[in-house]
Amino acid sequence: MQKWFGSSGVCINENGHLLMVLQGKPEEKKTWSIPSGGREHDETFEECCIREIEEETGYTGEIVEEIKVKRMTYGYLNISVEAHYFLVKIVSGKRYIQDPDNLIYDIAWKTLEEIKSLELTFAEDRDFLINYITKINHSKSLFN
Repeated sequence: MQKWFGSSGVCINENGHLLMVLQGKPEEKKTWSIPSGGREHDETFEECCIREIEEETGYTGEIVEEIKVKRMTYGYLNISVEAHYFLVKIVSGKRYIQDPDNLIYDIAWKTLEEIKSLELTFAEDRDFLINYITKINHSKSLFN
């Protein structure tokens, strides 16, 4: 079985909106995801997360904390996945697609209500994202 290692960035702005990208291969239906991607050789999970956010969105981020590690096996694809999720604060940059894989079609800050009905690339992340954003929005500690 093939193993894949990567990182995902949970970026929430001062309005409580989540940074998301519309992605997919040219022949695929496009779906929404938080910025994420595979770890490159000798790269830490944190470095991977920051690089993917910059490549996919144009923003530069700073890791606040690791939130969780998702481990899944997709038997039909013969692949096991280990994805590290980080809370990331955007510190600079501007919205700009510069994805070397040419898989990103749009970048948007999505509201909690929008996330509830978006077609997600990883549907299993919906409840986690909703619950996490709700928790952050209640604490507002990220923005102080």
